[in-house]
Amino acid sequence: HIVSWTSLPVGVVSLAERFGGRTVTREVFAAMVEDVAVRLRAFDGRDRLSHVLASPKFHLLGTSGTVTTLAGVHLDLERYDRRRVDGLWMDRDSVDRMVDKLVGWDFQQRVANPCIGADRADLVLAGCAILEAIRAVWPSERLRVADRGLREGILSELMADDGVWRNNGRGRA
Repeated sequence: HIVSWTSLPVGVVSLAERFGGRTVTREVFAAMVEDVAVRLRAFDGRDRLSHVLASPKFHLLGTSGTVTTLAGVHLDLERYDRRRVDGLWMDRDSVDRMVDKLVGWDFQQRVANPCIGADRADLVLAGCAILEAIRAVWPSERLRVADRGLREGILSELMADDGVWRNNGRGRA
């Protein structure tokens, strides 16, 4: 069940527009992280999550976008492969290394990476900044990567509840 939730008025596009997405220095990246972290620290439901954070089973779940990009770079894929990325577990050190690697790349290096490309090269660091702010407020040893996204998961649950789809992937006739 849901213990607490919030929605922040910040996303990769708005963050990249405010701080720039093409040329992102380490200082600019740190400012992006802090901008998001301030918003997260203001979230009044954080205390309700303390028992969850204390659990040895606690982990973060990242869906689509930034985390799948990090996973693709982590796996050093020649082209993005949803089957290899979806469900991947990344430990804290692996996430740190991938974020640090992307922050160290210039715009053209991000464009050249097959898991980023021209469409996301100006947005990926804003996404990494959001992820880093989340990890700073809610530290976790592991991150689970989900390619399929939140809406797809909700739809699958609703379909299973209605008996028109089973969780093993086979539909009912």
